[in-house]
Amino acid sequence: MDFLGGGQNLVTEDVTVVEGDVATISCRVKNSDDSVIQLLNPNRQTIYFRDFRPLKDSRFQLVNFSNSELRVSLTNVSVSDEGRYFCQLYTDPPQEIYTTITVLVPPRNLIIDIQKEIAVEGEEIELNCTAMASRPATTIRWFKGNKELRGKSEVEQWSDMYTVTSQLLLRVGREDDGIPVICLVDHPAVKDLQIQRYLEVMYKPEVRVSKNYPVQGLTREGEPLELSCSVFGKPQPTDMRWLRVDDEMPQHVVLSGTNLLISNLNKTDNGTYRCEASNVVGKSYEDYMLFVYDPPTTLPPPTTTTTTTTTTTIPTTIADTTATTEPAVHGFTQLPNSAEELDYGDLSDSRAGEEGSIRTVDHAVIGGVVAVVVFAMLCLLIILGRYFARHKGTYFTHEAKGADDAADADTAIINAEGGQNNSEEKKEYFI
Repeated sequence: MDFLGGGQNLVTEDVTVVEGDVATISCRVKNSDDSVIQLLNPNRQTIYFRDFRPLKDSRFQLVNFSNSELRVSLTNVSVSDEGRYFCQLYTDPPQEIYTTITVLVPPRNLIIDIQKEIAVEGEEIELNCTAMASRPATTIRWFKGNKELRGKSEVEQWSDMYTVTSQLLLRVGREDDGIPVICLVDHPAVKDLQIQRYLEVMYKPEVRVSKNYPVQGLTREGEPLELSCSVFGKPQPTDMRWLRVDDEMPQHVVLSGTNLLISNLNKTDNGTYRCEASNVVGKSYEDYMLFVYDPPTTLPPPTTTTTTTTTTTIPTTIADTTATTEPAVHGFTQLPNSAEELDYGDLSDSRAGEEGSIRTVDHAVIGGVVAVVVFAMLCLLIILGRYFARHKGTYFTHEAKGADDAADADTAIINAEGGQNNSEEKKEYFI
């Protein structure tokens, strides 16, 4: 909008319109004095004089006429309608003001072209997006999924129209397979105009080996092992196999589809097992390293009862010290001869059951047994000491045995055991 010839009393606004839409031109008078208002086109031909239309173009229609406003609409606007339109007020001196109509043209066509319909993982492909015959020139934006990418654009002008071509170089991976690449047009005449193409990427197989059994823990001798192989690729791999690296596959291994099964592990199964798959793109594999551990060790049957019996019977047996102590140290299942002695048949069965696991007996148990044996030997020494002390006392009092019941000393000597004999022995005979 601009003023010509001192047109401060006239008011109008510039108009921007999309091709094919309706443009409305308004000429307004701020301080009306009943002067005549007229509207002229860019060629300065009168469109309306007051409420009369001299111009024969029926696309112009009167919307409103009064002493203070002349409003006219223009339907089906084209690029040729673009330019300056003049509002005139017949005063002394005359006043004039102009408004500019700008016509926007959205792209006539939007085309996306991809260099290769099917790409291979790791390749760089070229995509081109073209927006034809727009006004003004469009801005093209690229997206891969939700991520915006940077392209390189070129603009060509044909008469009053512009054609824009944007180039995108993209290195594709397996994660791009099935992802849309979007060409989006940024233009004031149009919203959300876009075109997209889905990427198709081929890639070599992806191999994953998982252990089905045992789910957790170590692989031990005598236990089963089951491995499963999962394979993905594009195109889908047609060749999948199990093999043992640097060695032959054991004969007892069972292969069932994608699974490998060993029902009874042993040390000869140690090694690296490989699941291998291939397609037209390439070959992939994943290894599983097998190490077979020893079978789990188990403690012998509870021996609490046997140990308790040994402890309670040793102090009451003194006849044969060798028989009492020696078996307790080596076998620690034999007991001394007594009324509480266990049956030798049961002890033999117990020893037979313990021979396979005697190496795993806890050191604390061995220490306990040694302590019991030492205690038994101490008890034995005490009992032997008391025994010898008792016999020594009997020897010293033997001569006076039976004297406790005598009334006096003479009678005690006579009643003492052997006392008469001693008297008789002391008699002397003189011839």
